[in-house]
Amino acid sequence: MLTPQNQDLPPSHPWLAAFKVYLEPASLRMLSLGFSAGLPLLLVLGTLSFWLREAGIDRTTIGYLSWVGLAYAFKWVWAPLVDRLPIPWLTRWLGRRRSWLLLSQAAIMLGLVAMSFNDPRVALQPVVWAALAVAFGSATQDIALDAFRIESADANHQAALAATYQTGYRLAMIWAGAGALWLAARAEVAGSTGYQPDAWLMAYQIMAASMLPGVLTVLLSSEPQARRLPPAKGALDWLRGALVEPFADFLTRYRWHAVLILALIATYRISDVVMGIMANPFYVDMGYTKDEVAAVTKVFGVIMTLVGAFVGGVLAMRLGVMRVLMLGAVLSAASNVLFAVLSTRGHDLNGLIFVISADNLSSGIASAAFIAYLSSLTNVNYSATQYALFSSMMLLLPKFLAGYSGRYVDAFGYMNFFVATALLGLPVLLLVALTSRLKQPVALDK
Repeated sequence: MLTPQNQDLPPSHPWLAAFKVYLEPASLRMLSLGFSAGLPLLLVLGTLSFWLREAGIDRTTIGYLSWVGLAYAFKWVWAPLVDRLPIPWLTRWLGRRRSWLLLSQAAIMLGLVAMSFNDPRVALQPVVWAALAVAFGSATQDIALDAFRIESADANHQAALAATYQTGYRLAMIWAGAGALWLAARAEVAGSTGYQPDAWLMAYQIMAASMLPGVLTVLLSSEPQARRLPPAKGALDWLRGALVEPFADFLTRYRWHAVLILALIATYRISDVVMGIMANPFYVDMGYTKDEVAAVTKVFGVIMTLVGAFVGGVLAMRLGVMRVLMLGAVLSAASNVLFAVLSTRGHDLNGLIFVISADNLSSGIASAAFIAYLSSLTNVNYSATQYALFSSMMLLLPKFLAGYSGRYVDAFGYMNFFVATALLGLPVLLLVALTSRLKQPVALDK
């Protein structure tokens, strides 16, 4: 069975001891850095789509603008640079991983501030360019952070690090989603109705400041032990080591099984990603206010995210990653069906609470197991490049299809759209079942 080595715990390992791993320093660092990684995503996708829809931008345009997120799908292109290229002065001070983390965090903060000073109703293009800068900085941070996480602990702790990372990530998404909506609602002028751009200016500037805990964590953390890289004999030799070898290593270890593994990676989150672009426009069109969406997501979303991420991490260690991957795939598709039912009920606050709770629970379980699975596939000698390839493939097809989500909703309505996104998850179940039957290859430098 193709399962990561980190699930081979002693049979007598008690459940309580399994939870104590979350209090270790490496896990706590991943909680903070996961928050830093999760913050930018919704600010250039989900929350931005709410802002754009409130500003009167049509759904088709909002769908196309979600292609900003393709920066995450192509991060493997510059991942070899992040893996090997030093940043002048900064790398000597902080080390290779932390220097790239700090540089990318600075780019994210500057991009968010630039977004805040532009009104999409007046000038949409500057908002798009600033969002691209945020997405590029965020994707670069992901590359460095994934390598930092994989190199910060042994294989037995990767599921725990994945769970705390995912918890921080999901909390940041709630803050960037519900928190940004709540801040924008608080900044609106009392007695005024309709779209108020200054409210979004304040919300996005606070989001930029929310990156500071991640910056502080980078500065206070220790650099993982650097692996000595053989000196390159020339430009071609450097390119071979940075670009060719990481991909050749994966293909050598998994051979023809690599096709099946990559197919699973490319489709596992397709239901969630394609549906997510239209979630906030859906809330606006159903008449939910910013306060209602923020309150439901902030309370019930936080609780179910924490439950999902921690339970997913523990289940992955105790029962095996592939079993939890299957569970997550089933739950992700089912939660989209719940959105289809909600679309028939109009403004139903209790229904919104139930659906958002179920969606966050399923996403937390699926993401914790999936991150642990991806980590198990990497060779630590090429951790940044290989993990960037895997996580990029996870987003490429879903993000491309999501660009047409607005046109689909305009043509067929929300209910048909949510049902269609649930059906997209059915092939994933077959891929998980087939992949779980593969034998684990001999690990290399893991």
